[in-house]
Amino acid sequence: MSDVPAHLMIVDDDERIRELLKQYLNRNGFLVSAARDADHARRLLSMLEFDLIVMDVMMPGDDGVTLTRELRQNLSTPIMLLTAKGETEDRIAGLEAGADDYLPKPFEPKELLLRINAILRRVPEPEPVDTRPKALRLGPLTYDIDRAELWEGEQLVRLTSTEMQLMKIFAANTGEVVSRTKLVEELGRDRGQAQERAVDVQITRLRRKLEADPKQPRYLQTIRGAGYMLVGD
Repeated sequence: MSDVPAHLMIVDDDERIRELLKQYLNRNGFLVSAARDADHARRLLSMLEFDLIVMDVMMPGDDGVTLTRELRQNLSTPIMLLTAKGETEDRIAGLEAGADDYLPKPFEPKELLLRINAILRRVPEPEPVDTRPKALRLGPLTYDIDRAELWEGEQLVRLTSTEMQLMKIFAANTGEVVSRTKLVEELGRDRGQAQERAVDVQITRLRRKLEADPKQPRYLQTIRGAGYMLVGD
């Protein structure tokens, strides 16, 4: 679970209940916003994101079941309905509208808290967003990171096995210095100065394919005393 507290929205036309629930849930570690009716809830939803909505069914204007049905058209946020009606048909109506849970009034605050936590545990953690670039531009060249291929326009540039490994390492550390020692380790070579010199030779060969002037590299740079660094456009 994330360290950021879950943000809940309470929707109830009874101000006393709104404040009591808000204070109780605040004390139990939640961020809480409150809405007095369906229109107020819609305005909050247009500005903020919530992890769960706790909503009374019986409200002036659109009731909780109507609003739940509307929200379910484009919102996946879990919804718990609260109502003074405990009959089976009312619970079914709420669940058919898309509610995740249904708690009849009156209820113990502890039960509400347990149900909220149970719902939040069922909500999958969002997949981390991959913000890494899919390709590196190196002047007239493009390195496709996912396919580990170097292209010049529509022409594939042939890379040796070692050059492909080097490009993968540098692409994973773009803009960062990679030491000769790390390159030797990543290439699966034995440690030693001889292997580091061998890496230098491979870097020289790779530069011939990357650089307009390999003697004055623009993209695969030497960082004196530290190692090498790949910098894209």
